[in-house]
Amino acid sequence: MANNTSSNLPCDGDGGCMICKLNPPEEEKITCKTCVTPWHLDCLSSSSRPQTLADAAQWECPDCTNLVPANAPSVTGASASGSEPSDGLVAAIRAIESDTSLSDVDKARRRQQLMSGSGSGLGSGEKKESGSGNDVLKLLSGSFNCSFCMQLPERPVTTPCGHNFCLKCFEKWVGQGKKTCAICRTTIPAKMASNPRINSSLVIAIRMAKMTKSNAASGPPKPYYSVLNQNKPDKAYTTERAKKTGKANACSGKIFVTVPPDHFGPILAENDPERGMGVMVGETWEDRLECRQWGAHLPHVAGICGQSDYGAQSVALSGGYEDDEDHGEWFLYTGSGGRDLSGNKRTNKTQSFDQKFNKSNEALRVSCKKGYPVRVVRSHKEKRSAYAPEQGVRYDGVYRIEKCWRKPGIQGYKVCRYLFVRCDNDPAPWTSDEIGDCPRPLPVIKELKDASDVTERKGSPSWDYDEEKACWLWKIPPPVSKKQNNQRDAGDGTETRVVRRKTQMMSVSERLLKEFCCHICHKVMNLPLTTPCAHNFCKSCLQDTFAGQTFIRERNCEGRRSLRAQKNVMKCPSCTNDISEYLQNPQVNRELMSVIETLQRQIKESEENAVSEEEKVNEDEKNDVDVKEEEKDDKSEVEVKDVCSEADEDTKESDEDEVVIAKTSPKANKKRKAADVTENAPGENLLEETVNDSDKQTIKDIGVNSGFVESEELKVDEVAKRGKKGSTKKDDGKCSSPKANKKRKATDVTENAPGEKLLEETVNDSDKQTITDTGVNSGLVESEELKADKVAKRGKKGSKKKKDDGKCVSPAGAGARTRSRKA
Repeated sequence: MANNTSSNLPCDGDGGCMICKLNPPEEEKITCKTCVTPWHLDCLSSSSRPQTLADAAQWECPDCTNLVPANAPSVTGASASGSEPSDGLVAAIRAIESDTSLSDVDKARRRQQLMSGSGSGLGSGEKKESGSGNDVLKLLSGSFNCSFCMQLPERPVTTPCGHNFCLKCFEKWVGQGKKTCAICRTTIPAKMASNPRINSSLVIAIRMAKMTKSNAASGPPKPYYSVLNQNKPDKAYTTERAKKTGKANACSGKIFVTVPPDHFGPILAENDPERGMGVMVGETWEDRLECRQWGAHLPHVAGICGQSDYGAQSVALSGGYEDDEDHGEWFLYTGSGGRDLSGNKRTNKTQSFDQKFNKSNEALRVSCKKGYPVRVVRSHKEKRSAYAPEQGVRYDGVYRIEKCWRKPGIQGYKVCRYLFVRCDNDPAPWTSDEIGDCPRPLPVIKELKDASDVTERKGSPSWDYDEEKACWLWKIPPPVSKKQNNQRDAGDGTETRVVRRKTQMMSVSERLLKEFCCHICHKVMNLPLTTPCAHNFCKSCLQDTFAGQTFIRERNCEGRRSLRAQKNVMKCPSCTNDISEYLQNPQVNRELMSVIETLQRQIKESEENAVSEEEKVNEDEKNDVDVKEEEKDDKSEVEVKDVCSEADEDTKESDEDEVVIAKTSPKANKKRKAADVTENAPGENLLEETVNDSDKQTIKDIGVNSGFVESEELKVDEVAKRGKKGSTKKDDGKCSSPKANKKRKATDVTENAPGEKLLEETVNDSDKQTITDTGVNSGLVESEELKADKVAKRGKKGSKKKKDDGKCVSPAGAGARTRSRKA
């Protein structure tokens, strides 16, 4: 059995039998159901071959069936422990095969993860538990694993077909004479096979995922301290974390001027609290760091200081581009970009792709359109200019950009060009003039004939020359600053601020997506392509770059013999490698595309969750406000009820006192009749309900002064006089018989009630109508017919009911009063 097992060998990766060295057809191969390994049926031993067709469907190779021999004695110790993992591995594979809920692709992925030790199975419990804490690292592990070692690629190499391998694994595979991809069998270019390039974007992504996992395990991120401007030294300095000597990692010293970082135009004396002079034309500094301290040009490496949506504040002439032309009062400036700075390269003199009007180039174009002044500093590194200083960095005043365009540069790629013309009130350092610049005609630029994307200012400039004042000034106010002033209150001058880096505010998925950007459009890649030189681009961007170009150039001359067709060289936008063969059939990097789509999905879900949480918080806050308002309203209602109950009690006590007085003295009751009717007139009662206390008191005072409201004594005397005379004179001067007077008594009193008369004089027409309607609806103000009917009924019955306070007079008392009037 052992001999048979040792003689059984499967097919290799190319499909060739390892025993007969032939490449048998698929009909002569059989696949193990457990390890999915192909075997040559003719080279198998007789004991290992399947006997029937049904056995072939469930056939297992000798490596899977002979893991634990049936006649092997029971062992302990090391041998037993060595057989248990093999049994568990086979059992896990069989469990995956028997799972009907998985597709063939899922089963293959599970088996692959199980064999590499990264999937679920024997001995992977701890690995799975530790890996579940970092979803990003798990995502990269499932997409970018090397197909040889089944681990995250160490120094990853990406083939043109979009598969990733470790550099050592790839070199070992190619060293065996294999010229095709180990996964899809696509031919590997000969240049890549001889000189593979490491995919730097993938290196950064894997490193970031690993660092995120280690940072999460070590605790919260380390805080970074920012020193206030007042606490900085006067010179550039290095911190304890700086490793290199010199000023390679130096920090800027104190900023001496008080202008914001996005300040346009010259720096005046009012912004120089140290000297009170401002930044003078011709002032020289030792280096760019010292120039930054005086605000002339803030970036200590970049040549353009500006924002694409705001404008450019300053530029530096330091010999970075050989296309620059310096003529002193005007010069031609070349924009930034067009060079490959991938990896850790800080500078690169070789132009590798076209420049575009974006970022800082767009900032210069905005300043051209608006006519903003741009500060200019010249460095001693500009060796081709006669106007550059011999040492250090010099401030040469403000210039204005008159035109900008694009044209092919010296190295063949398009560059952005800008025409700067000096417009400063101080003379230039290289002249002996006593006054500044005056408006001058623009120079003739020959290269404008072949230029494209030409931009000129159409409106009047913001910074222009004033003929009356004979100086340059702001004709249009400068834009409002969007940044804080460099000078801020430091308190006692000893505290430092703990700042949070922008990368810490971004999620891991957002930081990873930032690394997966196209080198052309600088956006997250859509249908990513990886060239043989290991640069990543969008498929549409790369195809648009070479649109209209043919792969072969025909060389047929009229009247001469035809020459052999020549191959067109198509250089990579990020380097000088020829990718014309790759462009004939570019393959989308499916592994990278799946990772990008997953990261975008995670970011979208996190944003939706954040929005839902914010809405929930806002709803909770709104509910809390509503509950507080309801509690406040309930509290106010309770207070109003308490006040009303107290007022009702006071009214009830006063009514009881008046009833007692009326019952004790019939004679006094007789005298108080007119006063009771007057006090309880409907007009006055309505006035009490509709007017507040202060206005009510004012109206009563007015009524007393004008004679409408009478005192108690006057009312009693008037009633007594009417009783003696036996006749009553109405307000209109007409006199009637005592019998008619008897019937009209209540009606006269009601119609001429002082409260109603006062109401008519003190309330306007609209309010009067509203109050009258309210009174009619509530029963306080009655119509003329109702009043006459009530008086007639009372006269027949011989009794009278009081209206407002509910007090009642006996019929005997009413009859006595009537008889006294008749007498």
